[in-house]
Amino acid sequence: MSSAVEVRPVSGASALAAARTPTTRRYLMCAPKFFTVEYAINPWMDPSEPVSTERALEQWSELKRTYESLGHVVEEIEPQPGLPDMVFAANSGTVVHGRVLGARFRAPERAGEAEFYRRWFLEHGFRDVVMPANINEAEGDFAWSGRVLLAGTGFRTDPGAHAEAQEILGVPVVSLKLVDPRYYHLDTALAVLDDSRDNPLVTYYPAAFSPGSQRVLELLFPDAVLATEADAACLGLNGVSDGYNVVLPVEATALGAALEARGFRTHYVDISELRKSGGGPKCCTMELRA
Repeated sequence: MSSAVEVRPVSGASALAAARTPTTRRYLMCAPKFFTVEYAINPWMDPSEPVSTERALEQWSELKRTYESLGHVVEEIEPQPGLPDMVFAANSGTVVHGRVLGARFRAPERAGEAEFYRRWFLEHGFRDVVMPANINEAEGDFAWSGRVLLAGTGFRTDPGAHAEAQEILGVPVVSLKLVDPRYYHLDTALAVLDDSRDNPLVTYYPAAFSPGSQRVLELLFPDAVLATEADAACLGLNGVSDGYNVVLPVEATALGAALEARGFRTHYVDISELRKSGGGPKCCTMELRA
């Protein structure tokens, strides 16, 4: 269970900031030891563009240090050769209330990642672990909001995986349709800012969703922070929040300013090398919710 941490608002913070409550999180990450772009399975990937594994590792390490500096616990899974995208831990499992729904990847290039994560869960005390029958790319398309599991579809995760997630995880699921191939996963178009049951809050880019899904989001989150096209274009919505501290790509300054106006504290990291594979802070971060 997450534990509350006292917040002392920084100078200039409003009463909103005083009301924000960070909670200590437990994350699973995978170092990009074998990171490269050998294939293209999303619009961000270009195998002809030079990639520095060393630079990616530096950026990943800074992201990990940022989490730890905020008091969060970071666990690691051993990277495997031949799986360059294993660094994107969020795609290999969804954990809610200690229950684990594994992943089944659409792209054959990533299929091997799922078994290594399944073994990690079993070796680290998770007993309620189920591998899916339907294609789902885990927290890439599943976002726990505190009340419901928001579930994306349209490019990767099958619609049938939404009902499967509800049965396995035992939480209500709300389906959302993605329509822009640049935002192929839900976590590229939406981020949960506050997953408290009483007052959940998200930020999202409306144009990434179908008209019907936009209306659903408006109903569920009337106070949501709406992101701009520029915010989305730098994967600014692929952020990670503990209820007060929000970790964002360094380019997402407009979104950061909007979040600060709502009482959040922002922390910027450079993920430019990892973005060459379509990933950002959230993609690298699976939350282990006890």
